[in-house]
Amino acid sequence: MTLAVEPYNDLGAFGHDPWWLVVAKAVAIFAFLLLTALVAVLAERKVVARMQMRIGPNRVGLFGSLQSVADGVKMALKEDIVPSGVDKPIYILAPIISATPAITAFAVIPFGPEVSVFGHRTPMQLTDLTVAVLFILAAASVGVYGIVLAGWSSGSTYPLLGGLRSTAQVISYEIAMALSFAAVFLDAGTMSTSGIVAAQEGLWYVFLLLPSFLIYITSMVGETNRAPFDLPEAEGELVGGFHTEYSSLKFAMFMLAEYVNMVTVSALATTLFLGGWHAPFPINLWEGANSGWWPLLWFTAKVWGFLFFFVWLRGTLPRLRYDQFMKLGWQILIPVSLLWVMVVATVRALRNEGYEVGTIALVIAGAVIGLLIIGLFANLVRSRRHPVPVDDLPPPEQFDPMAGGFPVPPLPGQKMPAFQRTPVGAGAQTRTSPTSKESSDAQDS
Repeated sequence: MTLAVEPYNDLGAFGHDPWWLVVAKAVAIFAFLLLTALVAVLAERKVVARMQMRIGPNRVGLFGSLQSVADGVKMALKEDIVPSGVDKPIYILAPIISATPAITAFAVIPFGPEVSVFGHRTPMQLTDLTVAVLFILAAASVGVYGIVLAGWSSGSTYPLLGGLRSTAQVISYEIAMALSFAAVFLDAGTMSTSGIVAAQEGLWYVFLLLPSFLIYITSMVGETNRAPFDLPEAEGELVGGFHTEYSSLKFAMFMLAEYVNMVTVSALATTLFLGGWHAPFPINLWEGANSGWWPLLWFTAKVWGFLFFFVWLRGTLPRLRYDQFMKLGWQILIPVSLLWVMVVATVRALRNEGYEVGTIALVIAGAVIGLLIIGLFANLVRSRRHPVPVDDLPPPEQFDPMAGGFPVPPLPGQKMPAFQRTPVGAGAQTRTSPTSKESSDAQDS
């Protein structure tokens, strides 16, 4: 069995809509993101409560259905406190920089095929580009600057540490994410989102390119700062991380950016690996499953499947240590991504030369590498620091804890200097009772 995919570069359906239809599409996408974020907040609280055998929100609205609306109104009416030591222009712009790119990236996500809207045939997608996936990756990269600048402009230690962790997170995981995209580009022969969906009409890439799918879903969790990779906002270590000094609507913007980012990366995963708006089996056996407005339902269901995956991870896994987090990115995901890209590129080159390379062989190779990724990740999570024998330790290094002007704890391998209590009477002379002159002065006063 050989699945030959021709490059898809037909973007002729885009760029012909009237202005009112373009505006309607943009407003519909914005409304879809806002409503999905509101429902996702409530669903997360309900699902996590169910996992922890609690009730969850149940006061506002029917079964707590209006809790997200109440939280939004509460944050809008709260006092907006701006600390005195912040860099005010950047402090104000950071939440906007964090939220805007996530919404912008949704412009190239396909919701479905062409439909008729008031007599106009138009694709269920705002626009498409020949490099649409790279556009999404660039928008996601810009969004992280909001977190970095928020931590830097707050003028506080813990937000700064959260911003620095976010920088390391971006460097570590966007490389692996881009490499997982490369395998999709090689097999589909295009970078446009509509072309990638069309290339999966026969077989979804979650089966054909399983390692790329596993690498992407790991990277997307790290990209959105969600548990177990929520190191930039680790409450137990950094109070609230990069948004510690934010309140009111600015904090709401960061919260909105997190959930919109979750929707965006979930929609991208659906587009790249789950066939986009194509109906799943056995619904696709129905002749009209992939026509009309039905594909919008399949697309939304797949996106919500990934959103549940985010919530499931948060309610199940503890936060990784920082060393585990960096090892996962640099020692597992990136090397395995390079290996898999070489395999896919070799298969693509052989097909271009006319050799019959079966799809089953690529699926088997992907399954083997996918099991390797899962095994390495499980071994990393289970790893514990083994105690080093005392005989192998180097001699402790003396250091001055007050050398920088304020006390700091010792690092591994350093030794606190011996504390010596100053005996009474050493230095200045001590007196146990006032003199007669001092007593008379005190009585006079």
